[in-house]
Amino acid sequence: MIQTEDVASLIRTFGTATDGETQKSRELILALLAYSAAPFSRDIYTPGHVTCTGAVLAPGGNAVLLVHHRRLDRWLLPGGHVEMQDATIGDVARREVVEETGALLAGAAPLLVGVDVHPIPPNKREPLHLHHDLIFAFRAHSEQFRVSEESRAVAWCPLDQFSRYDLPASIRRSVLRALST
Repeated sequence: MIQTEDVASLIRTFGTATDGETQKSRELILALLAYSAAPFSRDIYTPGHVTCTGAVLAPGGNAVLLVHHRRLDRWLLPGGHVEMQDATIGDVARREVVEETGALLAGAAPLLVGVDVHPIPPNKREPLHLHHDLIFAFRAHSEQFRVSEESRAVAWCPLDQFSRYDLPASIRRSVLRALST
């Protein structure tokens, strides 16, 4: 079971340097962890809940794996919600990447390369709420993948084509941090 203090400790050690957007997200995530009775519950909408994402680099490091999210209708990194069987916060990102893409990941422990708090639009079951997202870096064993029911498509995005996929700045910054590890 994931421990709130373990995640808070990880977030506190994540350096944001002069990146104001990341600093803001870091502080919002730390506040959620400090004041929410259930920060990992996907059923808590005010102020939101923790989610995890995987920045999966191609074996050669020349591309990042993206999913075209069915509900949000946009290209994003694979990721999602914490589940009870997840032993560590990095395991959440690994599980979500495998579920959404079938990508085979190298066995190294995932490294935190980004944090981003962003709104999720309402639907029939959920109100507008915030995802307090932790972004972890992975390296794929191969360029093979599959498309899950949650996605319309999966693709390798060459690093010089971020604008083609209209990727948010937080994803761009996280991928660049992953490349420097």
